Amino acid sequence: MKFRLTAVLMAVAAGAIATSALAEPVVAKLQAPGKSAAKPVAGGAVFECLGDVCAARAPSADTASLRGCKDLARQMGPVSSFGPASKQLSAEQITSCNASAKK
Repeated sequence: MKFRLTAVLMAVAAGAIATSALAEPVVAKLQAPGKSAAKPVAGGAVFECLGDVCAARAPSADTASLRGCKDLARQMGPVSSFGPASKQLSAEQITSCNASAKK
């Protein structure tokens, strides 16, 4: 009985850790500031953009992906960095992301 309880508690703790990793904000630095505040939806999350910074405080599992970056670039323009602080997209990924940027 104790083993089952321990296993259940470990599973719950692992789920909480995975959920907290997704809760890390995704931040994008735009190459050029926007003309006004905006709230685009990209990668399944709402970003709040002001100046040359956009942030998603409640990202989904898809938000920090290359797809999320491309979604944001289509709406806001090219980015110079993208991702949570712990895992930014690489230079190659940023180049690919910016290929989708609005002109």
